[in-house]
Amino acid sequence: MSRDHPVMRDVARLAGVSHQTVSRVLNGHPNVRPETRTRVLDAMRALNYRRNLAARALVTRRSGTLGLIAFETTLFGPASTLYGIEQAAHAAGYFVSVASVRSLDRASVLEAVDRLCAQSVEGIVAIAPKSTVASALTQVPAGLPAVAVGGADGDAVPTVRIDNAAGAAMATRHLLALGHATVHHIPGPPDWPEARDRMDGWRDALSAAGAAVPVIRPEDWSARSGYRQGRALAADDSVTAIFCGNDQIALGALRALHEAGRRVPEQVSVVGFDDVPESPFYLPPLTTVRQDFVELGRRSLDLLLGQLSTGVRADRHLMLTPRLVTRASSGPAPARRG
Repeated sequence: MSRDHPVMRDVARLAGVSHQTVSRVLNGHPNVRPETRTRVLDAMRALNYRRNLAARALVTRRSGTLGLIAFETTLFGPASTLYGIEQAAHAAGYFVSVASVRSLDRASVLEAVDRLCAQSVEGIVAIAPKSTVASALTQVPAGLPAVAVGGADGDAVPTVRIDNAAGAAMATRHLLALGHATVHHIPGPPDWPEARDRMDGWRDALSAAGAAVPVIRPEDWSARSGYRQGRALAADDSVTAIFCGNDQIALGALRALHEAGRRVPEQVSVVGFDDVPESPFYLPPLTTVRQDFVELGRRSLDLLLGQLSTGVRADRHLMLTPRLVTRASSGPAPARRG
């Protein structure tokens, strides 16, 4: 056999394992010791071994490839979700084919499903921040498992999502416990279920505490939105606490407060949502709600692979609880005058 085209037995010989062990590693079999898996993967890299997917598909009728529907965005949450799913798929021994869509409308998602089916993917995971995505997944061919990941709600397909309402309630209760009479909210766009859930969690926490529920003006997820609304809130001396729909919004709000001479957290406390990598370096470092995107990816892959192994479509809907990360942007309410 030419050294330019190493085969599975070459990998086995270099790794000091059997041909069957290499096969188990390639197929993501769980009954392989971590050190053995590492040795096989190192041998594959040393030999520049690549699986012949066409031959494998003919023999096993499996492509070893999962489809991932994503959309073109620079938002931290969806981008991190994409990375988490890819990481989990590769750890399970699968290749990933990504179909990106510019719009989250039903027709665009169905077109992405068709592109992935043409590649003989074994299952589809879709980042689904809007309900139209999950709804479109009901149209995938029979026998092709699908999972929706993200903020979309409903029972159309199995879902894995962050409990955004619980995270928002955590942030709101944190601020109320610091003595703030109420908490203002700068939300994300109302057509995103994630934003609506965060609004609901904020509102419910205020109502449960008997605190006033301020008026909100939904816009988008941008720092510009946070800055624009932050300027209006900064001009109101009664505002002492702001919960922002994401960390980008919080960034804009912090600048608006700084320009208005409102000190954070001495005069106004600010809390975000997401815990982007830059959050600890905001001025001041941002208190925020952290989502575990790696776990989100792992659980979505578990749900998909469970359907692949049983051949039965799951009806599970998993909800992961985020956690509050407390930093310097939130503090006790300022003393009331009078």
